[in-house]
Order: sequence, then C-alpha cells, then structure tokens
Amino acid sequence: MKAPKNFARYQFLAKRFLKLGRLPALLLSVARKREKLGSGFAELADQLKLLQALCLAWWRGEYRAIDSRALMAVVAALVYFVTPLDAMPDWLFGIGLVDDLAVLAWVLRTWQEELNAFQQWRASQAPEMLRVVERLPAVDESQAPLQGRVE
Repeated sequence: MKAPKNFARYQFLAKRFLKLGRLPALLLSVARKREKLGSGFAELADQLKLLQALCLAWWRGEYRAIDSRALMAVVAALVYFVTPLDAMPDWLFGIGLVDDLAVLAWVLRTWQEELNAFQQWRASQAPEMLRVVERLPAVDESQAPLQGRVE
C-alpha cells in the first residue's frame, strides 16, 4: 500500500524527533490536541491513544518488540497530526482533520500486525504497570534525553 503524499517528509521529521530526544514533547502536544477534539472524533481519539501508548511504552523501555520502521511511521503520523499546516490546514472547520485521519488510517492499516502485537503485550500487563508506563511525561521530563534512540 502506498504511503500518503509527503509522508516521507514527516518520516524524516520523526527520525529527528527521536534522535534529538523530543518524543516526550511530541506526546504532550498530541495529548493537548487530542483533548480538543469533539465527541464526534471519539474513534480518532482512541487511535491516537493507542499510538501514544505505544510510544510511551517504547520511550520508557518497556516495549521494544516493534519494527523500527513501524515506530518511525507511528511517530511520523503523530508529527503529522500535531502539525497545523499540512495537506489540509487544521483550522479549516469540518475538513481540517480529514488528512490527519487518512494518515492515521494508513499507519494503522500498514502496521496492523505490529499494533496488534503491542495490544496483546498491553493486555498482558498489570493495570498498575500500565498506569506508570502510559503516564504522560511531566513537562520537565519532556526535555530529558531520550532513553532509547533509533539510529
């Protein structure tokens, strides 16, 4: 399946985010934007939570059983989501999130096996552990160096 138009640019940005240790700051931005979504975007919010949980588990070193290309695609999709001026600017009421949905759908479809494996891992974890692993980083943590680097 073909990647969305200009997605390679966002993969490049994702690699830079990971290399520079900016994943926590990205995840905070995703959470802030996700919270602003209306109730009509519940499915999008759930998809974002899954991708965010995966990134948090990877960042904290608890889940590393993911193909580096899948991780890069997930981070690129999250970068795309928080970027206000992408193919369809987010401020265009009603249609501004359509391209974001398309990119997320592509990532979810393309890397479905990797995401299913993560969901199985997640289901096998104790709820107390998941609360710690999936807790958003504090603002000061978001400035900390990345614990796991992708080269």
